[in-house]
Amino acid sequence: MNRSDAEILWEVACVLARDAAKVSGASALPPLLFFTDPQRTPRPWDTAARLPAGAAVVFRHFGQPDARGTALRLREITAGRGVRLLIGLDADLADAVGADGVHLPERALDQARELSKAQPQWLITGAAHAGSALDAPGVHARVLSPVFPAGGPSGATPPLGLDRFSALAESAACPVYALGGVDAKNARSLIGSGACGIAGVSAIQAAFSA
Repeated sequence: MNRSDAEILWEVACVLARDAAKVSGASALPPLLFFTDPQRTPRPWDTAARLPAGAAVVFRHFGQPDARGTALRLREITAGRGVRLLIGLDADLADAVGADGVHLPERALDQARELSKAQPQWLITGAAHAGSALDAPGVHARVLSPVFPAGGPSGATPPLGLDRFSALAESAACPVYALGGVDAKNARSLIGSGACGIAGVSAIQAAFSA
């Protein structure tokens, strides 16, 4: 029987999460992170409504005027499915809609320590790119990209490749997600890499479509 892309991605993500938990003890982390983008994921609630329990949505509004309404819609959907909701950068919006945490871009990682003190129940993730430090205080996990050739803003950045990604994940002070070009065709190659889970935009949207 042919397996769907969604089944493959979720299965691999769960294997990565279990393997990482044996090393770091970070068993509370979601195995799969769906990153939204106003241009590439114009209807993020459709994908959120199909994610398995235990996954997470990272809502990045990039200043869009309908950010609050979309965040509330995502909160309603994710809360009913056992899916966590993180808000990109905007801690005030995260607090207003009752989100489960925030995701910080690399330029804002200095906010992590204070946020973790102010909201100890929040999950805080942070972006990392090739050659960047992986030890920001207050961050529970880093999202390292691009692992493989990727689209979107990461398309112009040379991919890390599995060897480099694995080396960075091993040296990191916290668990590391794999982002960038990860899809159902190459996801299994991440097993044994040290990744704690999979993050994605278009590939997750496509896999968990109707």
